[in-house]
Amino acid sequence: MSRQKVALFHDGTSQFCKFNEDSKTYTFILRSTAGSVAGAYICVDGTEVKMNCTRSEGNFDYYEVKLALGSGTVRYHFRTTDGRNQHYYNMFGISDYCSDEWEFELTPGFQTPDWAKGAVMYQIMVDRFYNGDRTNDVYSDEYAYIGKGVSAVYDWYQLPDADGTRQFYGGDLQGVIDKMDYLEKLGIEVIYFNPIFVSPSNHKYDTQDYDYVDPHFGKIVKDGGNLLKNGDVNNQHAERYKLRTTDKENLEASNQLFIELVEKAHKRGMKVIIDGVFNHCGSLNKWMDRDKLYSGNEDYAPGAYETKDSPYHSYFKFSDEKWPDNNSYEGWWGFDTLPKLNYEESEELCQYIIDIGKKWVSPPYNVDGWRLDVAADLGHSQDFNHKFWKRFRKAVKEANPQAIILAEHYGDAHAWLQGDQWDTVMNYDGFMDPVTWFLTGVDKHSDNASPEKLGDAGLFNRTLQYHMSRMQNQSLLVAMNELSNHDHSRFMTRTNKMVGRIGTAGSAAAGENIDKAIFKQGVIMQMTLPGAPTLYYGDEAGVCGWTDPDNRRTYPWGREDMEIMEFYREAISIHKQNQVLKTGSYISLLELKDFIGYGRFDENSAVVTAVNTSDRDMEVSIPTWELGTEDGTEYERLIETYREFYNCGRIKIVQYDGCLRIVVKAKSSVIYRTA
Repeated sequence: MSRQKVALFHDGTSQFCKFNEDSKTYTFILRSTAGSVAGAYICVDGTEVKMNCTRSEGNFDYYEVKLALGSGTVRYHFRTTDGRNQHYYNMFGISDYCSDEWEFELTPGFQTPDWAKGAVMYQIMVDRFYNGDRTNDVYSDEYAYIGKGVSAVYDWYQLPDADGTRQFYGGDLQGVIDKMDYLEKLGIEVIYFNPIFVSPSNHKYDTQDYDYVDPHFGKIVKDGGNLLKNGDVNNQHAERYKLRTTDKENLEASNQLFIELVEKAHKRGMKVIIDGVFNHCGSLNKWMDRDKLYSGNEDYAPGAYETKDSPYHSYFKFSDEKWPDNNSYEGWWGFDTLPKLNYEESEELCQYIIDIGKKWVSPPYNVDGWRLDVAADLGHSQDFNHKFWKRFRKAVKEANPQAIILAEHYGDAHAWLQGDQWDTVMNYDGFMDPVTWFLTGVDKHSDNASPEKLGDAGLFNRTLQYHMSRMQNQSLLVAMNELSNHDHSRFMTRTNKMVGRIGTAGSAAAGENIDKAIFKQGVIMQMTLPGAPTLYYGDEAGVCGWTDPDNRRTYPWGREDMEIMEFYREAISIHKQNQVLKTGSYISLLELKDFIGYGRFDENSAVVTAVNTSDRDMEVSIPTWELGTEDGTEYERLIETYREFYNCGRIKIVQYDGCLRIVVKAKSSVIYRTA
């Protein structure tokens, strides 16, 4: 493609789309090759407006137009003419014909929190991070869950069982407080907690009480009572568990500890995001109370399982009139331990959850946002789902305008990302999937292998471009970019390019044939692609694991892979020290078999990243002129990874004939920045 066509560029970043608060206008900017365009036009919702060339800098002309917009989302593209031919430019680049697909989108007034743009996040599954208070540990047979007594694991380094939902290692919020120095030194800016509310499982995606932190994570000031006898699975006999999780002194003390944790995080400049599981609750939830933990307790109303007269009856959908002990409630995906919440038929439930949304982002808790579990599943129709999240957003943003609303979602989230519902998503489709396929040739669960996708730069770029096109820039820059998390295999394990799960391959195989060169390439991409790089606890220490529950191994305190940890610190530092990697424009620069080169640029600097997945050294010419830099510009190497090690030594090279000419070694990656 000619330089003239490649040079056309626009995106939603502040250097190409500027908002003037005083005049309430947007200035749209289109870049073109100097002298190549006779006329440029923007077409907004079908209306074409002429743009003016306002400046020429180096190789480029810049065309601008200032527009006042309404309140709704606008869709736009550009048209240019050189006097004889015309071209159209949209999210997928330049073409010779006009299409209403892939248009740029902008919702006036839609702003995601600046603190979250490119922020380095750290996901913590509390039970597996660090045990800071042994007095709140779960006892073996303290209660029963899914037909068996729970078990305490006394060896911190023991690997989880294939059926590990009932295993508890003792990690807690005090443990997170104890390790805040570590998180700060690592460079973490945001802590994202998997669910912390009262719940019977170790993962806590089956909420028992949305109003309180689980005392097993918090504080137990009032303790005692019997454990279950061997073989007993009747939780009415679980006296100690009842006291620990229903007594208001324990609950209030646990909330207070969480308040202290957030305050300590904020003093260090760290934000805190918590997990909201609002599509379903747990069968032990105080509203359902299937195990009668709350029955007869004067502090609680009777549950909907026990009586039709429960004030929570409408919170659930029952198919039969079989009280008491009505087991005919709807379960999410049929799981009776996960009652689906019946929002459409209960305004009281809607308001309760909206109030919960407000409560935790407000004083005295002051959390900085929500991660929403299976958010697209909430309710029984898409129409209701969208209406609910609009209400939720309005309430949360009124309570805390700087709180982020980040949803778990697989697939196209475009309908929720119009500025009136979610801020962004966990970026599975636009980060975890394409990076995993390109670097390893296996999927994010380690369930399927497609070796032909390994090193397929074209597939990587098309996938990235498509999913970036489905998000406005406000959503893209805060999207959660993870290599691993609690639902997928550890990225370190995926580098072995093997297919397996704990039940089929065994735990040991997850650590066999791993390739740290690939891992380091993944980290480099995580720190340089648009979005918020998010570490899953222990990734930086070299933790392996198949998909859950094996991915939920404990953090290996004292047994960390120190080389990987120091490398992660270096990569995080580079990301944080270069604002362009947080908010700059993204552009693909070079696409070859087994090789990608891309750039980030803003008005002040440019960064180039190159990744070679092959087993051979590759000499390449990367067209850095597309980043706005001119011949003679010095670029400085920030970091380079190799098979055996990495190097942070600063080496300078000069752009010549529009390109950086570099050798990218086999299985390596490199970052260069304008000096």
